[in-house]
Amino acid sequence: MINADFFDAIAMIEKEKGIPRAYMRDKIVQALTTAFKRDNSGISDNVFVELDEERKEIRMYQEKYVVEEVENPVFEMDVSGARAISPGADIGDTVRIDIATRNFGRIAAQTAKQVIIQGIREAERGMIYEEYSSREHEVLPAQVIRPDSRTGGVTVEIVSGGETTEAALPPGEMMRDEFLQEGDRIKVYVIEVRKTHRGPQMLISRTHPGLIKRLFELEVPEIHDGVVEIRSIAREAGQRTKIAVWSQDENIDPIGACIGVRRARISAITGELGDEKIDIVRFSEDPQEFIAQALAPAAVLDVTLIDARSCRVIVPDDQLSLAIGKEGQNARLAAKLTGFKIDIKPESRAVEGT
Repeated sequence: MINADFFDAIAMIEKEKGIPRAYMRDKIVQALTTAFKRDNSGISDNVFVELDEERKEIRMYQEKYVVEEVENPVFEMDVSGARAISPGADIGDTVRIDIATRNFGRIAAQTAKQVIIQGIREAERGMIYEEYSSREHEVLPAQVIRPDSRTGGVTVEIVSGGETTEAALPPGEMMRDEFLQEGDRIKVYVIEVRKTHRGPQMLISRTHPGLIKRLFELEVPEIHDGVVEIRSIAREAGQRTKIAVWSQDENIDPIGACIGVRRARISAITGELGDEKIDIVRFSEDPQEFIAQALAPAAVLDVTLIDARSCRVIVPDDQLSLAIGKEGQNARLAAKLTGFKIDIKPESRAVEGT
């Protein structure tokens, strides 16, 4: 028998770490069985462990068949030996031989300890995985704990549901010209959570369009409640984003809801993104109207659909550079937002037929 300390430890682990008692009971059974096999070469499938929580006792025993002539002493014993344990035993019966765990050798005891510790680690990793895998495609707060001067990325610490884990934010998932230092608090988008032999691995990003969507859901109640919908997002992280919004309720101004009183809502979002510029446009089921909206702040005179995925847009001559944007950014984002290839022409050339 083993004293009550094991059961008290199980209860403490469940309370402090949230690891279920059933899981720890299984690990203790595995640990004791492994320890016994370590000291008794050849012993395998006929060693059993029983846990009695009410009496706080653990019993370990070996089962052997009663035979007339013993051929395999690991699994068999003769009648006289069996009756010394159970007086009524006869050929064909099975007897249980108690194993005194206090007789385990030092190596076997260490093996049992390692199995239990490993079991606790695996359970903790499993709990962390379950917590964070349920947070995929969400935004979580993080704190920079270790910049990597070699790669330019950073390691962050993320806390969710009482569980803490570290994740790498590689330079490719950081916004352009973003410089993060130890102690900085940021928000990250969880792309995916993977299981690895070292525990859960989180793939996080600051450039993913999903970050924009979730930040708007956090800051704009109308989006969170579904009154205003985000229909499309086009982003060049750290520089500029276009977002198309729509509401079925004619009494709701979807653009005004996103901007907020005195631009409070949009300012909170751009502040989190290092003052990344955000254009909010009204979505329309009419592709010509949507394309015209997407090219804001430029004025659009006419949109002609060439085919299902391309169009020609006419703008005033003095709006051409605004429509195209610096290094073509405005036109590029409008194309991503609408899904159309956009050919922008100034009014003078359209009149000339060129």
